[in-house]
Amino acid sequence: MKEVVYTPNAPAPVGPYSQAVRVGPWVFLAGQIPIDPETQTLVTGDVETQTHRVMRNLAAVLQAAGGGLEHLVSVSIFLTDLEDFPAMNRVYAEYVGEVPPARATVQVSALPKGVKLEISAIAWIPRER
Repeated sequence: MKEVVYTPNAPAPVGPYSQAVRVGPWVFLAGQIPIDPETQTLVTGDVETQTHRVMRNLAAVLQAAGGGLEHLVSVSIFLTDLEDFPAMNRVYAEYVGEVPPARATVQVSALPKGVKLEISAIAWIPRER
């Protein structure tokens, strides 16, 4: 059975999608862009600043699902400029620890609101018995 995951600690969906959907132990997280959940405003600035906000947003959704960043098994990163890859990667590494998830990173022509990156993910969070 499909269960919607929602938290006010991450940006509210701006369309017909959920922050995440849980199916058994699997949690499928929608793409996050750098929006501050308290103000629902875009976080601008360099890719490092935007990556920190996106990773905190993902962590908040994972926490609402009963887990954390350590439960990530697959991550997809979309960058508008692959020249930003090294800077994004340094910040990303701070969040994923010593056993990072599988990952794909691609360059795209544009992202919503003109942001530099978007990250979506899949996590495996077993339920307590």
